[in-house]
Amino acid sequence: MISLKSFTIVGGALALLLLITIISLLWGQYPIDFHTFMGYMEFKLFGGAGNDTYTLLDNIILQIRLPRVLLAILIGASLAVSGAAFQAMFVNPLVSPGILGVLAGAAFGAALGMLISEQWYVVQVLAFVFGFVAVGVAVAIGGMVSNSRSTIMLVLGGVISSSLFTALLSVIKYVADPYRTLPAIVYWLMGSLTMADLHSVLLVSIPILLSIAGMIALSKYFDLLSLGDEEAKALGVNVPMVRFAAIILATLASSLSVVMAGMIGWVGLIIPHIIRMAFGPSHRLLIPLSAVVGAIFLLLADTISRLALSVEIPIGILTSLIGIPVFIIVLKNARAAWN
Repeated sequence: MISLKSFTIVGGALALLLLITIISLLWGQYPIDFHTFMGYMEFKLFGGAGNDTYTLLDNIILQIRLPRVLLAILIGASLAVSGAAFQAMFVNPLVSPGILGVLAGAAFGAALGMLISEQWYVVQVLAFVFGFVAVGVAVAIGGMVSNSRSTIMLVLGGVISSSLFTALLSVIKYVADPYRTLPAIVYWLMGSLTMADLHSVLLVSIPILLSIAGMIALSKYFDLLSLGDEEAKALGVNVPMVRFAAIILATLASSLSVVMAGMIGWVGLIIPHIIRMAFGPSHRLLIPLSAVVGAIFLLLADTISRLALSVEIPIGILTSLIGIPVFIIVLKNARAAWN
C-alpha cells in the first residue's frame, strides 16, 4: 500500500499538473483570460446563453489545444513510467524506453508507412507493429546467444535490434522521394504533437493508461528485482513472469507514444533519475510519480515549443536540448540516488 507521505507527494504533483494544464489551455497565439475561460466552462457545464466568443473558444480549446494537451500528458507519462520500469527491470540507471529497440522499430515502421501509403492510419499501424517486432527480435537474439536469458543478453539483443532497424530506416530515407516523402519522415522523427485530434487521443488513451496502471501494480516487485534475480526468487517473485509483463506493458506504452508523436527522447531517462534524487529509489512511489512528473515535463516542453518562437520547435529537439544538460547534472548524484 502507498504510504500517506507518498500519497501526499503524488497528490501535490497532480495538483501542479492540473494547474499547468489550465495554463497550457489558456496560453497560445490567441491568449484567453481566466475570467473568459471560467465563463466558458460554466456555459459548457451548465448551459445558458452562449455568444460568438464561446463558439470561437470551442474551436480553439476543444479542437486545437485540448487534444494536444491531453496527448502531451499521455506521452510524457508513458515514456517516464516505461523508462522507470526498464531501469528497474535491468537494474541499470542508464536504461531508457528504447533499450530493446522499440523506438527504432516504430520509427522504421512509420517511415515505411509514409513510403508506401498516404493514409495516416497506415503509418500508425506499421509504427505500432514494428515496435513490437523490434522487441521480439531483441528477445529472440538474446535467447539464441544465451540459454540463460540473462538481462545482459537481453540488452545486447536490444542493441542489435535497434541497430538493425536504424539501418533499415536509413534505407527508407535513401529511397524516399526527396521532395515529398523524405521531409515528412525527417520532420516526424523530430517529434511533434501537431497531429493530435480528440478522437485519436481518447482512443489511444485506453491502452496507454492500462499499461501505466499495470506497471504501477508491478512496482512492489521492481523493488525486489533490484536486489538481484536470485534474491527476488528466494522472496517468492516469479522473475521471468514479472520481467515479461513489464516488457509487454512498457513496449506497448512506448510504441503508442511513437505512433502518436514520433521520436521524443530523454523523458524516460531523466525523469526517473530526478525523482530518485528527490524522493529515493522506492518504486512504489517512483513509478506513479514518474507518470505525473513526466506528464508535467512534456506538457511544459510542448507549451514552450509553441510559444518560444514565431514558428513551432519540434518537441523532440526541445526535449533533447533540455534533457542533455539536466542529465549531466543528474549524473553527479546518480549513483547515490540509485543506491
